[in-house]
Amino acid sequence: MPPEISKNKFEKLYRRYNRREFVHPDPLEFLYHYEDPYDREIVAFVASSLAYGKVVHILKSISSVLERMKPTPLVFLKQTSLKTMRRIFSGFRHRFTNDQKLCAMLFGLREVLERHGSLQACFSAGFNDDDDTILPALSAFTREMTVCAGDNLEHLVPSPTKGSACKRLNLFLRWMVRSDDVDPGGWENVPASKLIVPVDTHMHKICHLLGLTTRRQADMRAATEITKAFRTIVPADPVRYDFSLTRLGIRKDADIAAFVKQFRGF
Repeated sequence: MPPEISKNKFEKLYRRYNRREFVHPDPLEFLYHYEDPYDREIVAFVASSLAYGKVVHILKSISSVLERMKPTPLVFLKQTSLKTMRRIFSGFRHRFTNDQKLCAMLFGLREVLERHGSLQACFSAGFNDDDDTILPALSAFTREMTVCAGDNLEHLVPSPTKGSACKRLNLFLRWMVRSDDVDPGGWENVPASKLIVPVDTHMHKICHLLGLTTRRQADMRAATEITKAFRTIVPADPVRYDFSLTRLGIRKDADIAAFVKQFRGF
C-alpha cells in the first residue's frame, strides 16, 4: 500500500484515540502530575520500568513507589541514601521486581543524576546525530545505569545489545521526547525521528497483521523493522501512532480485525 494511503488510515486512528480521555488506565497518566521535566523524567523511568503485568497491579505499584518519593522524586533521590531507600521500600514487590532490585534501580538513578545532572544529559552523552536511531544511545544509557546501580538490573532495565525489544525503555523515550495531546515530552535535544517503536507481544501482533513486520518474535529486530516501516509513512515521527494503535484490543469500542481489514483493503 502506498505510504500516503497508509498515512491517511493511521491518521484517522490517531485523531480518534490520541486523546487524554483515552489514557486511563495507562502508566503514562502519572507523568501529567509533574510539570518539572527533572521530576517528570524520573517518574517516567519508574513508571515505564514497572509497566508489565496486569494494569491494575502496575498502577498500584507505581503509585506506591511515587507516594514514598516525597516531597518530589528529584529531591527524594538527591537526599536519600541507599540504606534509607532499602528501609523505605522494604517489602515492596511487583511481580519479578522485589525491594532489592527497585532500590538498586533508584540508587542507579541517583548516581546518574550525580554524574550527569539529569537523565536527559546522561542519554544525550551517548547520542549522535549521525545514528540512524536512538539504539546506540540507549545501549550506552543502560550500561551507565547498570554501572551506577552497582547491580545487574536484569528485567527492570534490559540491555538492547542482548536482542530485547526494550519495550518499556522505548516507551519511556516516547513519553519524554514526543509532545502532543498524549505524550507530555520534556526532552528537547533528542529528535522524535530517531525513536524506536515500543514493541511487546500485543503491538507485535497488530503490526504483523498489518504487514509491517515479518518477524515471528517481538524482539529488537522486529521493533526496528516496524520502525522502518513507519518511517516510510511519517519520517519525522515514526512512533506517532503507537498510542492509538495500542488502544486496539484494549478498548471495547476498538476492533483490531476491523482496522486490519480496512487497512489492507479487504
